[in-house]
Amino acid sequence: MSVPSVRVRRVNALPIRPDNAYVLYWMTAYRRLTANFALQHAVDQARALGKPLVILEALRCDYRWASDRLHTFVLDGMADHAEALAGSPVTYLPYVEPSRGAGKGLLARLSADACLVVADDFPSFFLPHMVTAAGRRIDARLDAVDSNGILPMHGTDRVFLTAHSFRAYLQGALRDHLAPWPAALAFDGLVPGPALPQEITDRWPATAVATLKRPAAFVAALPIDHSVPPAGVRGGPAAARAALTRFVTQRLSRYVEDHSHPDASGTSGLSPYLHFGHIAPHEVFEAVVTAERWTSRQLGAGKKGQREGWWGASVNAEAFLDQLITWRELGFNRCALRPDDYDQYSSLPEWARATLGSHAADPRPFLYTREQFSRALTHDPVWNAAQRELVATGTCHNYLRMLWGKKVLEWTRTPEEALDTMIEVMNRFALDGRNPNSYSGYCWTIGRYDRPWFPERPVYGTVRYMTSASTMRKLRMKGYLQRWTGK
Repeated sequence: MSVPSVRVRRVNALPIRPDNAYVLYWMTAYRRLTANFALQHAVDQARALGKPLVILEALRCDYRWASDRLHTFVLDGMADHAEALAGSPVTYLPYVEPSRGAGKGLLARLSADACLVVADDFPSFFLPHMVTAAGRRIDARLDAVDSNGILPMHGTDRVFLTAHSFRAYLQGALRDHLAPWPAALAFDGLVPGPALPQEITDRWPATAVATLKRPAAFVAALPIDHSVPPAGVRGGPAAARAALTRFVTQRLSRYVEDHSHPDASGTSGLSPYLHFGHIAPHEVFEAVVTAERWTSRQLGAGKKGQREGWWGASVNAEAFLDQLITWRELGFNRCALRPDDYDQYSSLPEWARATLGSHAADPRPFLYTREQFSRALTHDPVWNAAQRELVATGTCHNYLRMLWGKKVLEWTRTPEEALDTMIEVMNRFALDGRNPNSYSGYCWTIGRYDRPWFPERPVYGTVRYMTSASTMRKLRMKGYLQRWTGK
């Protein structure tokens, strides 16, 4: 089955050049060899043209927040790919930039010999600008392909302002997107890939497989932030599939009961792998519905945005699928259709900006610097526990992440400063930062996708209020606090 046209976007107007040497897939966001519409499009084109396939998976060292943590997680995936593609007809070039600017020119040089270039169409961080700039600079046709979610990002031109309205839309539209599923990818039968010219391999050598498998010394020598160490959790598609299996077999049946409680360890743990593209939402969806013995015939209709009963599955599966599809893809909708301001304070609903503005001069009970936040030096043991978990593991418990953002709002001088602090601190430490979902979370804490809540309060105005005391009453977290604060 070919890739749906709604997922393919021409970045430039250059034609396909069938007489050139190969099709180039530029892997930047969907770092996987399965359930990947972009890679599928590249394979389809290579087969149609009778040409080899070259995969470039590159990693810059000058992106914002580049650190040992983020680099190591990506290199873990490169090691998986090098092993999976060994002996295949695909030419795989895992290139890790050793110094700032060293990778400049690599894409353009590879593109010069390409029939066309296929890129990942990811809507946040620096990746959209990078793809747009590449479309202007390379001498080859460039197609960007969306493999971000079950719903194509450009399946609608409407920006949804609430989860309820987006869910109502999905209840009418999603069924049509359950059939065009990413194909099972096989590389056998492709024309064997060429040995890349020596001028390329000398200037931009592939990172050795042994280095990818044991990257600590290599990463330590790179010009990146060494104050954020690896998170202690392995990246890559193999680790992602293992995490998915654990979730489906051990946690899904108690998801509703456990996922909000830090002591229960009931979340899926998949967010970092989804962010780096090491696993596809299609694969996660398929594993969950297979465990449920669910078919699309059970999908309900006419629910008008209601969460319960739409999927026709168990309450646990329905709750998880609402997170995986409704809430996750709501963020992609915003970033894809509002690319210029999805991370800006000005993009908040008017009511939120008005109420926060009217309370901007309210006395704050505490004020902390960004460094104090980063080092978990607040007066609040619950907030400190969440921050210490983030610093140590690269993740923050889902429920506590909401409280984390609310308190940053309360303990900074202005709501604009609060948003900047959330972005800076979370994006620096979180494996799943810099993602449409991340920006949804930061902005949700100050009003996006929400409504006014009363009574009106100092600092918050009518933005939803949360406290550590109420969180302690509602959640099971004694073990969590003991682990992260010793109290």
